[in-house]
Amino acid sequence: MTTSFACEAILVTPPYMIQILRETQDVAPGVARALLLAGGVNRFGEANYRAVWGWSRLDWIGGKWEDRNAGGALIREVVEVRREPKYVPYDRWHIERWMPPESYGSPEEWRRATIEMVGGRSVAALGPYPARGDWEHCFTLAGPRGEFVQLTPAAARHVARAIEAGRGVSSARKREAVEERVRREERAYDAYAEAALGE
Repeated sequence: MTTSFACEAILVTPPYMIQILRETQDVAPGVARALLLAGGVNRFGEANYRAVWGWSRLDWIGGKWEDRNAGGALIREVVEVRREPKYVPYDRWHIERWMPPESYGSPEEWRRATIEMVGGRSVAALGPYPARGDWEHCFTLAGPRGEFVQLTPAAARHVARAIEAGRGVSSARKREAVEERVRREERAYDAYAEAALGE
């Protein structure tokens, strides 16, 4: 796995300089291959599943932005679309699944649903229409307390297979499973409350 650091600098006005530092990591070839084998390819010949490092995954976000200097003083306000990190936590691996463009509606539906008025200007809140589809979040790799866990080919394969298995389950079956889990939790709480109250 390769770790690199990206640094983007935008000179606003002397002596101010906005510097954005973010850590990026490339996916190990074995992980990419495991995800490819588990999920296959989309119509563009790209993997249906991919792993991305939180800081590395940028997405379009439109709105009113405030640029500040190192001391925190406001330099300017601007309404625009920027590419910003998509996932939190930034320092974790995230598994994404490719979604086809039609899952976002037509380009006109996308525009109507995502356009926002900010400061009297219209801005594409989610950026341009994803004509080649896009990857959506499926899973964040972390330990039981949210701690960092290294992404291995075995972990990637397990996550992709679990997601694929879940896709074959009907909505009614998923709803039934959720309702049963809620009933189990309620029974466990009732038992705990009765024991605590000595009934």
